[in-house]
Amino acid sequence: MKLSVVIVNYNVCYFLEQTLLSVRRAVEKLGAPAEVFVVDNNSVDGSVAMVRTRFPEVILLENQDNPGFSKANNQAIRQARGQYILLLNPDTVVEEDTFRACCDFLDQHPNGGGLGVKMLDGQGEFLPESKRGLPTPWVAFYKVFGLAKLFPKSRLFGRYHLGYLPKDQIHEVDVLSGAFMLLRREALDQVGLLDEDYFMYGEDIDLSYRLTRGGWKNYYFPGTRIIHYKGESTKRTSVNYVFVFYQAMVIFARKHFAPGRAGIFSVLINLAIWLRAGMAVARRLLVQAAPVLLDAGLIYAGMYLLKTYWENNHKYVRVPYPPQFMLVAVPAYIAVWLGSAYLAGAYDRPTKTSRIVRGIFVGTILISAFSNFLDAYRFSKALIILGGVWSVAALAGRRALEHFVRYRNFRLSERRHKNVAIVGSWEESVRVRHLLEASGVQARVIGYVSPVPVPDAVMATATDFEPAEAPASPVGDLLGEVRQLDDIIQVYELNELIFCGKDLSASQIIALMVSLHEHQTVAYKILPQDSEYIIGSSSKDAPGDYYALDIALNLFQPQQVRNKRLLDVFFSLGLLLGAPVLIWAEQSKMGFLRNCLRVLAGGYTWVGLRYAAGPRRTARAVLSPADAADAAVTLTPAARRRLELLYAKDYEPSADLRIMFRHFRWLGTERKSSTKK
Repeated sequence: MKLSVVIVNYNVCYFLEQTLLSVRRAVEKLGAPAEVFVVDNNSVDGSVAMVRTRFPEVILLENQDNPGFSKANNQAIRQARGQYILLLNPDTVVEEDTFRACCDFLDQHPNGGGLGVKMLDGQGEFLPESKRGLPTPWVAFYKVFGLAKLFPKSRLFGRYHLGYLPKDQIHEVDVLSGAFMLLRREALDQVGLLDEDYFMYGEDIDLSYRLTRGGWKNYYFPGTRIIHYKGESTKRTSVNYVFVFYQAMVIFARKHFAPGRAGIFSVLINLAIWLRAGMAVARRLLVQAAPVLLDAGLIYAGMYLLKTYWENNHKYVRVPYPPQFMLVAVPAYIAVWLGSAYLAGAYDRPTKTSRIVRGIFVGTILISAFSNFLDAYRFSKALIILGGVWSVAALAGRRALEHFVRYRNFRLSERRHKNVAIVGSWEESVRVRHLLEASGVQARVIGYVSPVPVPDAVMATATDFEPAEAPASPVGDLLGEVRQLDDIIQVYELNELIFCGKDLSASQIIALMVSLHEHQTVAYKILPQDSEYIIGSSSKDAPGDYYALDIALNLFQPQQVRNKRLLDVFFSLGLLLGAPVLIWAEQSKMGFLRNCLRVLAGGYTWVGLRYAAGPRRTARAVLSPADAADAAVTLTPAARRRLELLYAKDYEPSADLRIMFRHFRWLGTERKSSTKK
């Protein structure tokens, strides 16, 4: 057996399908026996069923929990029979000749224990983690404190990603990326498998280091390329990522460095962890709060001008407003106005002026009503009303200005459609259009680009980039051939290209992405052969996303997200107030109080998804819609997921109330979520 491919999967069914399709083609071109393992770490998104149905040749190992990346890989490695073992991420696409080229290289370099390749993100950008140096204390220090990013090509500061080494040349490197790590079985038998002390991150550094310590060489081989949708920087703004990644570096230091060096390293890393975690939290809060702070500043400035005008131009205002008006009253007014506007949907997309007006109007009524009961802050009602009018003008005006700068029009409520072209045959283009419509994507399909040469008679008009003569279809007209893509993007002002995997090889798609690299505003996505997922990623700093032929989930609509959060907060407060009486009805009394506090903090929700994976991460659920089923009936995992998806599809807050009252005595339960990351 020449090659064993090992893929560890966790809730990325849509990416795994594309990876396995590209692996199947690469195995066919290898010209030698190979086997493929998929180790599933208790996914709840249908990954196991997909592998069984579409890839019967794959050896599927199903875990009943998530033991981590290292343990899952080792499960398959112990069963693998290949001369070479490839550890491959489930969010990658390999070229057709990748396996052949890599195995040939290691055949010619018998001292090679491991090999990595040139990795590109979903936009065709080179991923620097394709080649890395050993994270010694100083190298790690330069990385965590940002010097490596500031001076990537420096031989002193850029040693973590070896930025000073040309990315198109073969090099010996210290560390290989776990996203694509080709290992010689003989070397693994000598140095051992992945260290299972690492749950996620760091295990590739550890194994790479042990290979070099064992006398083997690690090679960076740019003779083939792969797409890796989620590069190292995917979760840099995640506090969890910061802690997990840098703690892995601490484990590495304690294991491999002398006690003195490991101690210094540990201190530096822990200092960096808290610094980076703080920066991550501050950055996230700033990004989320920036629109609200800007609106608050505009309203405050307007209220100051209104107060000044009111004092100077109305004789019955005998004395100036006291300082507490601008220091206390106005900030309170702003909080009420913006809170009401938020609940009315003023910060939802697309912007609707009616939501702003409705929110500010309700806020103005509330301010006027409550000010009557506070003698110290009973200021002119006219000023409050004028402040409300100014608030509407400020919020709507800011959004209109931003919209005009971006789109050159003032149609705020108009959804901005993406200009999309499909690169593939007419038949596949029709399928893409149907998938886009079914998934609710707001896109304007301009036409399709033929992957093969088109007869001159048909291309006669297309060469001038006018709609060419083509069969009437729902995908628009033939725009031209692949060789003309550069001009087609510019002329039609395209925002997105969708490549059809049935008509283009992975090598062709990757080559096109690289050649079109200068068009930074164009996003690339791929429709794998016979798939119902259109997959892509806008940059190495963004996680992969997809368009799926799936139902729209009402649970994740912005208004319902707000409603659900408000319900959680008020219900929790009510439970806490009534706790002296209600607690006696609970199975777990301490768990009841603990869950009330957890839900108030936002880490938990009273009712949510526990068995089905939603389109984005959600709070952990105390109760699941699947709990509403008759306890005497044992539900299959598929049935539980189906119940939760039906709940998410038609979600209304009343559904949460119904489930909570029906299972009131279980509100103190401690149940592990199956969808945790």
